[in-house]
Amino acid sequence: MDINAFYASEFDEHQVALDDTRAVLMDPFSQLISVCAGAVRTGNKLMLFGNGGSAGDCQHIATELAVRYITDRAPIAAIALTTDTSMLTAIANDWSFEDLFSRQIEALGRPGDVAIAISTSGKSENILRGLKMAREKGLKATGFSGKGGGGMVGLCEPLLLVPSIITARIQEMHILLGHMLCGALEQELGLV
Repeated sequence: MDINAFYASEFDEHQVALDDTRAVLMDPFSQLISVCAGAVRTGNKLMLFGNGGSAGDCQHIATELAVRYITDRAPIAAIALTTDTSMLTAIANDWSFEDLFSRQIEALGRPGDVAIAISTSGKSENILRGLKMAREKGLKATGFSGKGGGGMVGLCEPLLLVPSIITARIQEMHILLGHMLCGALEQELGLV
């Protein structure tokens, strides 16, 4: 293996994903900030969910919102639906893995809350069921995806669709956009 070539190619792929994402997601990102800020202003919460690395991103973003991102400030109500092992295992065991997020949204979601699904492909059944339940219960269904968005297209308004088919690059853009969500909400809500 040529480590120098590998190193350079990873940065090159990242730069292409970064440039392409920057070129197309300003409008959906702006819509997401508006939706989330509106929900928080009316006393509602943000509910994030995803699988695998995206589950980790959900926890990361929810923590930045509820605790702090840039400065000490009032908390922003956000929760990751990927952290309660008793809930997750009970739903997977007693219902099905496909109901992992829809059941939690059915139990905890309230009209006006925002559901934020994160999925690199947009094809996971538990993500799609979660978004459908969110819409059914009167939550705003939003999301981050890539690889064309799969079934999330049409379920999310807005959908921040990273224009890449490479999972690692999509995930890198998702955490960048997640950090931008945190920073923009702090500013939009006048918390910094």
